[in-house]
Amino acid sequence: MNVALSTAQDQRVYNFSAGPATLPLPVLEEIKDELLNYRGSGMSVMELSHRGQTFIEIQRETERRMRELMNIPAEYSVLFVQGGGRLQNVMIPLNLAAAEGTVGDYLVTGAWSKYSFQDAQALGRGHLAWDGAPHRFARLPSNEEIAWAPNASYVHFTSNETIHGIQFHSVPQAPRGVPLICDSSSDLMSRPVRVADYGMIYACAQKNAGIAGLTIVIIRRDLLERVTSASGYLHYRAHADSEDQMYNTPPTFPIYVTGLVCKWLQDEIGGLERMAAINRDKAAVLYRALDEHAGFYIPHAARNDRSLMNVAFRTASPELDDRFVAEARRHRLSDLKGHRSLGGMRASIYNAMPLAGVEALAQFVRDFAQRNG
Repeated sequence: MNVALSTAQDQRVYNFSAGPATLPLPVLEEIKDELLNYRGSGMSVMELSHRGQTFIEIQRETERRMRELMNIPAEYSVLFVQGGGRLQNVMIPLNLAAAEGTVGDYLVTGAWSKYSFQDAQALGRGHLAWDGAPHRFARLPSNEEIAWAPNASYVHFTSNETIHGIQFHSVPQAPRGVPLICDSSSDLMSRPVRVADYGMIYACAQKNAGIAGLTIVIIRRDLLERVTSASGYLHYRAHADSEDQMYNTPPTFPIYVTGLVCKWLQDEIGGLERMAAINRDKAAVLYRALDEHAGFYIPHAARNDRSLMNVAFRTASPELDDRFVAEARRHRLSDLKGHRSLGGMRASIYNAMPLAGVEALAQFVRDFAQRNG
């Protein structure tokens, strides 16, 4: 490693931002090495034609690694699109609840699933199967609490709510034959999932899978055959059937970065089982520190529904919360301010957050409580 790179690394903070989030250092280093001249092409990935063979190989390699990591069955298409979760909120009901009289069932467990439901509802295609708002979005539903619609053509849920720090640790039991649609934006590739349990999984890449600008859609191909009121870019089949699955110019650089993240997960971490174990250990370190000072810190999520990705907590007063965030920043612990809708603090401990960063935060949690309790 050269001196300049070493100095740059030494100046880095522990970035607990909810997204765009911290990236693995080996990925950043590889990007740096290839930025000006990608593998002898004489140009950056950002300059490559998306129809040229060099980029087509990048996209195919990214998809291949993702399929290997997640064990994605052959009957699923992997699409690289744009627009984030907000565009998916519209595409899903237009494509999957287009038949007359059908709706999507929505489990509203936090801010992001609420947005998804509201967009489907605006199209006349959303049914509220469970609403966590009366519970302050601090817990998830039991199966007995969910009111399924008899005419539902899919069930939508968000596997991890970044703002409220709650996460599904098992798959909801949807009615037989109704496909599960999962917004996995903040926990995709953080743990193994059985893709065959889902009709579709989608995710924005900027949490665990790469950088902002790319949305990943993993969709079972039989769902592409449904009657749809969508057209053009909004039609999933238009993407799946296009040459090299490129309906328009794709987000080329984010696809490249996602490929590097997949490579890191395979070659340096050892796969998603190992990544999940690391993430469990990291979360345990931080929750343990908070629980040791239960009279001082107040975690938001119910214990059984705590997220391994986003830890939301507060102290007894907004003023003390502000002091925590400011002092933490001086200790190189960055972006800990909670979302404006919830307040308090939020530590996002995605795949690329090293254990050392979580341990440093846990120690600060203890020290701050002792000094201010």
